[in-house]
Amino acid sequence: MDTLEQNPVHKDDYNPDLLEPSPIQEEYAPVVFAQDIVSHVVSIDMLSGQEDSKNVLCARKSGKGVLTAPFRLLKTNRLGVILTFAVYKRDLPLNATPTERIQATDGYLGGVFDIESLVEKLLQQLASKQTILVNVLDTTNQSYPISMYSSNASNDGLEHVSLLNFGDPFRKHEMRCRFKQKPPWPWLGITTSIGILVIALLVGHIFHATVNRIAKVEDDCHNMMELKKQAEAADVAKSQFLATVSHEIRTPMNGVLGMLHMLMDTDLDVTQLDYVRTAQASGKALVALINEVLDQAKIESGKLELEEVQFDLRAILDDVLSLFSGKSQDKGVELAVYISDQVPQMLIGDPGRFRQIIINLMGNSIKFTEKGHILVTVHLVEEVINSIEVETESSSENTLSGFPVADRRQSWKGFRTFSQEGFIHPFSHSINLIVSVEDTGEGIPLEAQSRVFTPFMQVGPSISRTHGGTGIGLSISKCLVNLMKGEIGFVSIPKIGSTFTFTAIFTSGSSSSKKYKSQQINKMSNSVSSEFYGMRALVMDPRPVRAKVSKYQIRRLGIHVEVVSQWKQGLSCICRGSNAINMVIVEQEVWDKYLNNSTLFFDTLEKIDYGTPPKVFLLSNSISSSGANISTGVCNMTVIPKPLRSSMLAAALQRTMGVGNKGNPCNGQLPSLSLRNLLLGRKILIVDDNSVNLKVAAGAMKKYGADVVSATRGIEAIELLTPPHQFDACFMDIQMPEMDGFEATRRIRDMEHNINNRIHHGELSVEAYNNVSNWHVSILAMTADVIQATREECLRCGMDGYVSKPFEAEQLYREVSRFFQ
Repeated sequence: MDTLEQNPVHKDDYNPDLLEPSPIQEEYAPVVFAQDIVSHVVSIDMLSGQEDSKNVLCARKSGKGVLTAPFRLLKTNRLGVILTFAVYKRDLPLNATPTERIQATDGYLGGVFDIESLVEKLLQQLASKQTILVNVLDTTNQSYPISMYSSNASNDGLEHVSLLNFGDPFRKHEMRCRFKQKPPWPWLGITTSIGILVIALLVGHIFHATVNRIAKVEDDCHNMMELKKQAEAADVAKSQFLATVSHEIRTPMNGVLGMLHMLMDTDLDVTQLDYVRTAQASGKALVALINEVLDQAKIESGKLELEEVQFDLRAILDDVLSLFSGKSQDKGVELAVYISDQVPQMLIGDPGRFRQIIINLMGNSIKFTEKGHILVTVHLVEEVINSIEVETESSSENTLSGFPVADRRQSWKGFRTFSQEGFIHPFSHSINLIVSVEDTGEGIPLEAQSRVFTPFMQVGPSISRTHGGTGIGLSISKCLVNLMKGEIGFVSIPKIGSTFTFTAIFTSGSSSSKKYKSQQINKMSNSVSSEFYGMRALVMDPRPVRAKVSKYQIRRLGIHVEVVSQWKQGLSCICRGSNAINMVIVEQEVWDKYLNNSTLFFDTLEKIDYGTPPKVFLLSNSISSSGANISTGVCNMTVIPKPLRSSMLAAALQRTMGVGNKGNPCNGQLPSLSLRNLLLGRKILIVDDNSVNLKVAAGAMKKYGADVVSATRGIEAIELLTPPHQFDACFMDIQMPEMDGFEATRRIRDMEHNINNRIHHGELSVEAYNNVSNWHVSILAMTADVIQATREECLRCGMDGYVSKPFEAEQLYREVSRFFQ
């Protein structure tokens, strides 16, 4: 056990003769084998000594290891112990008796342990930076413990006591350990403890903060819910307020405009008619202002929705041109529209909102343009992306009027549609349009361009006084464009002009004519007269853009068009005679510069020796010459006023060429004729508590040939519409005293449902109800309230349609045509 004692003990190291002989006894336990280092014990009888004999016999009797008390080893004089085990001749059961164990004993096995060496080995294995002092004691006798191993040390410092088990159940040992010096401060433990404490505090703080945050979030959520309820209540109150204000303003305006319209149908002199038209225009302007404010309120509340109807894009733009033609002619500003041939004739979308966007943009252009032109172009987005011609056609002064314009390519510079990742090819029937409105007006100051689309913001404080307006038209247009899944932008150069461009996605109407309701108003005005097919026209215009616009409008009538930039080139084309020219259309600029005082042009036309000489037409912006015939001495020249529109152009050509129906009605007469066809002989019930509105509505219906019966209360309407009756439809006001239109409609529907069920079950005779087994009279709401919630309530209560006051022929026709065929 000790590296210093590994050398064998030689026989000369001791003298056996000096050893005491074992006394005579019944049995002996001599050592018969030992390691070399303890070979001196071979001659020892372990039963000779009292202590050794007791331990050996105890081990034999108990079958367990027995440890001697500490004693001095012979050679080293160090404290040691002997651990003794009995060796048996055969296996014994665990419960063998002591006698059986004694009889089966064959010998003994013992081991000598040097306690000091053992402890020192252990201390070497446990060695660290601190010296450990160990005391090993035999505590079998607690009063007089025997020190088996001891270190020189003081009693200072903490002491650790451990029990030792050497295998002897009858002896007790313990080991007492302490550091030689006082232990240093356990900085690692202190640091670790402090760190754990800090972490615990931080975790506690985080937990506390989290709990407080959750509580605060719950409180905020509760407050937000309360605020949400208040906001929803405020929104409802706002909608009700707007509905009430709209109704209260529109109701008298309906009476004013209705009476003015009826007054225009009477015999008036020119001055009186002018007064009436002025009053009617002012009333319509007020209604338009109300509509703008209501649209802005709808947008803010998210209740603005788009229709899905089939419409003719070219007819819509023709109507817009007619709307602004008077103002443009008054200012001498040229107004034109060009639509690419690749744009389908029929589209599916919301024509009213699309028209509203165009009107807002063109209205601003008309306001701020005093000279030059306003040009509206419509292309497919794919054309603009793929065609260099479309992108660069207005890049220089080669414009409609010759005035420079802002480069319209800059107006769509930031559009996602034109980016590499933003462009998405449309679906099979999806039509992505790009519309530009170009003007040569004042332009927008640079400092004001950032707030152009801000509601109720004017470019400058003097703008509203000079040009009027509320400043919400562009804001509404931007919201409408967003609803159409498009984008809007602009470019403006002060003193040069502005160009606004927007995109909008529609659906092609060519393959969905049966699925969607068709907007039939003014369709007839855009139909091509078959009598013009095969005719050829020659356009003389030095400006390519303007010639392109003229060519587009003329080709819509089925006429083949050739364009020349000089009048002499045109004469050469006419005189070739390979293809007969039926009409020559001369631009005002060409006439003023070259042909006004020249007879060569007309003499050449008169000398044509084949067929009939072509008719000559002059395209003019002048109001004074509109519709007049200019005589040159040799022939007459018909003046066609701008802006060009297919219906107006067709009427002028028909009168001069002597073909087709010369008496075609104007656009405004078409809805009236259609309404007369629908309403003639129909029995209509009109319910309104306002006597003026009742008179206006009744007068409008009678104008179209309807048989009108009037009622002023909801209860009276219920009595009149109780089956059986002869009414074909009912126009019912919503806001009435005693019983409003909603409640009256519900009762009428309940009454019809009850009677229909009783007829089907045989309780009532169908003959008693005019042989009608399913009663359902068409009821249309007739109110000045145009809030979306009101429209939804109309449908919920059982109404079939909605006509807002003041109603016009187009709107009335659109609703009535759904029920009367």
